[in-house]
Amino acid sequence: MSETIGYLLNDSARLFRRAFDARTRDTGITALQWRVITYLKRHEGIRQGPLAELIEVEPITLSRMVDRLAEAGLVERRADPTDRRAWRLYLTARAGDMLGAMRPIAEKLTEEATEGLSAAEVDQLVTLVEKVRANLSRREYLKETV
Repeated sequence: MSETIGYLLNDSARLFRRAFDARTRDTGITALQWRVITYLKRHEGIRQGPLAELIEVEPITLSRMVDRLAEAGLVERRADPTDRRAWRLYLTARAGDMLGAMRPIAEKLTEEATEGLSAAEVDQLVTLVEKVRANLSRREYLKETV
């Protein structure tokens, strides 16, 4: 029986997370925390609700992760100037240093995962997976707005 694309993508993502967690165990940062930090790097100042939607976790789950990252001195909450009830999230200088130190680990993992593929094949794989993600995101978005 051949495996479906959904199964292959999901299983590959699970294996990526497990390998990442094994390689970063000494840092105390998990793959999901790394994901939060990298999203914050791209969306500095985002509020917790939209960030939870981006990484597809429940707001309470994200709040707990942000609590841990804040305790570790990697993320800080700042009051939203337009909404007294909301917080905006920012990376600290320490998080920037950690991103720099962990980037080679993530790059090495990607190299290992794509071993045996040419540069053109890696580019094609990225393009195809981005299309799949865009297709699923668009359909989910259209479904919610209809």
